[in-house]
Amino acid sequence: MAESTQNMEAIFYRNGKETPEPVKAELSGTIPSWLQGTLLRNGPGLFSIGESSYNHWFDGMALIHSFTFKDGEVYYRSKFLRSGTYKKNTAANRIVVTEFGTLAYPEPSKNIFSKAFTYLINTIPDFTDNNIINIIRYGEDYYASSEINYINQINPSSLDTIGRSNYRDYIALNLATAHPHYDDEGNTYNMGTAIMALTGPKYVIFRVPSIASDKENKRPALRKVEHICSIPFHSTLYPSYFHSFGMTENYIIFVEQALKLDIIRLTTAYIKGVSWGKCLKYDKDDITLFHVINRRTGKVAGTKFYTDAFVMFHHINAYEEDGHVVFDLITYEDNSLYDMFYLKNMRQDAETFDKSSKVFSLPVCQRFVIPIDVDLKEVPSGTNLIKLEGTSAKAVFQNDGSVYCTSDTLHQGLELPGINYKYNGKKYRYFYGTKIKWSPPKNKIAKVDTITRTHIEWMEDECYPSEPVFVASPGAVDEDDGVILSSVISLNPKKTPFLLVLDAKTFKEIARASVNTTVHMDLHGLFIHQ
Repeated sequence: MAESTQNMEAIFYRNGKETPEPVKAELSGTIPSWLQGTLLRNGPGLFSIGESSYNHWFDGMALIHSFTFKDGEVYYRSKFLRSGTYKKNTAANRIVVTEFGTLAYPEPSKNIFSKAFTYLINTIPDFTDNNIINIIRYGEDYYASSEINYINQINPSSLDTIGRSNYRDYIALNLATAHPHYDDEGNTYNMGTAIMALTGPKYVIFRVPSIASDKENKRPALRKVEHICSIPFHSTLYPSYFHSFGMTENYIIFVEQALKLDIIRLTTAYIKGVSWGKCLKYDKDDITLFHVINRRTGKVAGTKFYTDAFVMFHHINAYEEDGHVVFDLITYEDNSLYDMFYLKNMRQDAETFDKSSKVFSLPVCQRFVIPIDVDLKEVPSGTNLIKLEGTSAKAVFQNDGSVYCTSDTLHQGLELPGINYKYNGKKYRYFYGTKIKWSPPKNKIAKVDTITRTHIEWMEDECYPSEPVFVASPGAVDEDDGVILSSVISLNPKKTPFLLVLDAKTFKEIARASVNTTVHMDLHGLFIHQ
């Protein structure tokens, strides 16, 4: 098999192994003495069970790993999430639970009537609890999460799985994001989709107070969940897929995009042999709606703000300035990104993969601006309502009273964005992410200056860094005073994986912590201060 295809498979589809006990890393450089805590990371790490294999990278069993900083030393450990899905699959020694791109039948020898009964209990709510995307916090509890109705609580120190919670036991949701927001008081904001609610299908925004945990009585923080508001679907049978949302000091920004979930197809998917991933459809002729919600009152702005169709997974940040809401997104021309991560595409020969990868859409970082304090009664049609300097984004008033928005491009080719979270919801200057090039597979991490529109990079041959995580130094005054952490795996088997530590100002390496064990490619995570 050609080298570039081997690389793609080695990066993404190699079965991971647990390192259940802490392994002390070998250090080069110096870890800042103030850096005390744990970097928790989550992602798919097991892609074949027995003789069965998953079809898509997003299907793999969740493997959680951590880098703990203590007194200038670094310790690594990893454990598979002991979800119900993991237990069922390992007990059967094959895949028996359906995932995003892989359909599974618990008992393939069943007759059609038995399969029909199985279908009835495998419709919308309960495909899997394999939480592979992120680590999130509710109250003082930490959970492995994805975009389903289940989350699994974990011990952030030992990485043990404590137990599963179901959103639907506390609030009417079938799906929820793995990218919540946290305010300055420690409250958690999140949103999800209620497909089967008694009051009709809708998007739901909710809050979990910072004091919601009850460790003494082992009661989940979700029991204190507070409903903020509900928003009806733009298309009743085709709810928008969303991976994240934006939040400012006063508002929540929800992007209702043209990548949609076909509910009718989903409810019949199991009996027709169709995976969940095949129930997503992108309507390039539709529009993208921007909903602005007061996060304290739950009131949704009455003006229709919209733009052309695009696909979006990650918000970068959002803030308010002079009567405007500014929000930065990473967008794509279509949803071909999902297709790239099917194993059949990764296993193509180098020449075929190189050709096919050219059709995969690349990410573009875009800035949109919405005016929130403007009287539209006397505004002529065609007026640009944006009065901010330093942006070419527009919000043009239309004859029907709606506002058509166009964006300002900040950067191209960057994904998995992160910021100094102290600036979340506030005016900011810098963001960080991975620079993407599909073929041959090369990744860099970068720091983008939103004012100068310039960037600086870190890269190393044969290396593949993960999402960069910013950790601020104590008493920091400057926005970029701190370090960047990134878990790095290598295409060279002779080079051990390592945790990279960069000076966030200069993007120069100040330390690396190499671990003599297997480390897998991950998705998202967070840093927990000691």
